[in-house]
Amino acid sequence: MIKTLVNAWKVPEIRKKILFTAFIILIFRIGSVIPVPFLDIVDEIDIGKGNTILTYLSLMTGSAFTYGTIFAMSITPYINSSIIMQLLAVAIPALERLQKEGEEGRKKIASITRYVTVLLAILQSLAYYFFLRTNNYLMVGADGAAFTGFAAVFQAFVIVAVLTAGTAIIMWLGEQITIDGIGNGISIILFAGIVSRFPTLIKQLFQYLSTGRLVYRILVPTVMVLFVLMVAYIVFMDNSERRLPIQYAKRVVGRKMYGGQSTHMPIKVNMSGVLPIIFASSILSLPATVQMFISADKYEGTFWESFFDAFQSDSWWYAGMYFILIIFFAYFYSTIQYNPIEMANNLRKNNGAIPGIRPGKPTSEYIFRVISRLVLIGVLMLAVVALFPLIWSLICDAAIPPLTEDGTDGGMSITLGGTSVIIMCGVALETVRQLESQMMMRHYKGFLD
Repeated sequence: MIKTLVNAWKVPEIRKKILFTAFIILIFRIGSVIPVPFLDIVDEIDIGKGNTILTYLSLMTGSAFTYGTIFAMSITPYINSSIIMQLLAVAIPALERLQKEGEEGRKKIASITRYVTVLLAILQSLAYYFFLRTNNYLMVGADGAAFTGFAAVFQAFVIVAVLTAGTAIIMWLGEQITIDGIGNGISIILFAGIVSRFPTLIKQLFQYLSTGRLVYRILVPTVMVLFVLMVAYIVFMDNSERRLPIQYAKRVVGRKMYGGQSTHMPIKVNMSGVLPIIFASSILSLPATVQMFISADKYEGTFWESFFDAFQSDSWWYAGMYFILIIFFAYFYSTIQYNPIEMANNLRKNNGAIPGIRPGKPTSEYIFRVISRLVLIGVLMLAVVALFPLIWSLICDAAIPPLTEDGTDGGMSITLGGTSVIIMCGVALETVRQLESQMMMRHYKGFLD
């Protein structure tokens, strides 16, 4: 990977693209520290311990969420919008036809996705505003009382408008990277936000060591080793694939013979990527999002208190539901993306066949069985990465006794979730692949050797 980056830097055209991408990332990071008007956040927002929805948003936004900056919503509304459009394209025939219309159809879908992104950004910004108001992070008047009447409405309007505009700007910046930079712009911005959290995580580990407790002297090095092993595990999972052998029949056209080649059809083990985790996280975050609108004293001692507690990430119920939803969405996504009947028909049209399997229905049934097994293997591998931080936090909270009576030091919390690590590794690998392909297109023979 490092050698590929060094070689890419030597190519003037690619070097300009890399510098342009770095400039966009710099703008993104500057916007991530500019505060929103009418907020009174001295240090940072208290998002609690553990892998909650607030921690997830903080990771995805590069801590912009916890500091109340103009990019506090980051690119998450666009990601949710893209997911919704993918699901609707299966259910709505008109959107499915647009997908098959080529470049013009994709442009129309991209335009609709932008409008849905703005709508989701407004809703998410409203939820964020109510969360800030409930926890007294809004600016108050000279008399120490909260704004009322027109002043309160104007305050809410400015906060929501600035946060929504921040999401729109990030969406535009991501598109500029896709057009003139390196890699997928949205993924690069998401990658930059996750990586920007690394100094905070390192500082957190040193704070555990500074307590002088023997348990942390053992656990901190263990966490660092586990992180390296997790990265290697994700790279292995991302590159793993099942290769179905394909044999093409020979045919004579004039005096030339065509076909007769032996090749393979690659099917990735983790064919759905990180999407099942994102889908599952989005579903399980809905109760927590609703909870942000409600004051805690309104549901204490009622059924809703137990309901909201079940969707907190520091419970075993949450881990179980998370695992089930990951499996469900992995099979659901593979069903949408891979059609065994269509794959078998394409092979038949091109005079191809899988050795030992008859063309037509037997081929489609064979491909279906292979995909079903691969999805199961892939989702189990994916679930290990997704659930490990949750289970680790639960074990640490139960195993490490509090240092003080008020429980201020009662466990080790890993704030870098499995979703973040998968996104980080996936974006890095895909960007390197794009660099290699761009260099190969310029006919630099032996450049990558």
